[in-house]
Amino acid sequence: MRLLLIVVGLFALAIGLLWIGQGTGYVMWPSTSFMLRQTVWAWYGGALTIGALIILTYAARRR
Repeated sequence: MRLLLIVVGLFALAIGLLWIGQGTGYVMWPSTSFMLRQTVWAWYGGALTIGALIILTYAARRR
């Protein structure tokens, strides 16, 4: 269970950071994405990143 939480948490963290980068315009990949420079996606990415950090913290404390 712990390994699953870590994998899900890391995947969610990566996606959240990508969304933040695309939403703020720092990551312009893929160039045809509808999420580029749309700040709402930066907010969604921030929320997902916080959720991922909560999952990873829970997994780290679980033995």
